[in-house]
Amino acid sequence: MSPSGAIVTVVTVWWLIFFMALPFGVAPQEHPAPGTVESAPARPYLLRKVLVTTVLAVLVTCAIAWLIDSGLVDLRPH
Repeated sequence: MSPSGAIVTVVTVWWLIFFMALPFGVAPQEHPAPGTVESAPARPYLLRKVLVTTVLAVLVTCAIAWLIDSGLVDLRPH
């Protein structure tokens, strides 16, 4: 996999995993402040989700690169 292909893959996989991770571990505020949405999360844990997403995106990208480089998946036309 070329470096530019790896960057595109990491960014794409990162966003997919991040959007899947956003709902985990969030709960609405018990007593929302006036002017805020009642469904807004009390603690979204965004830094933790960003770090976990980054690690998972790199691992998934390595797996995709291995699949392509090993020949199990061929993306080039014959």
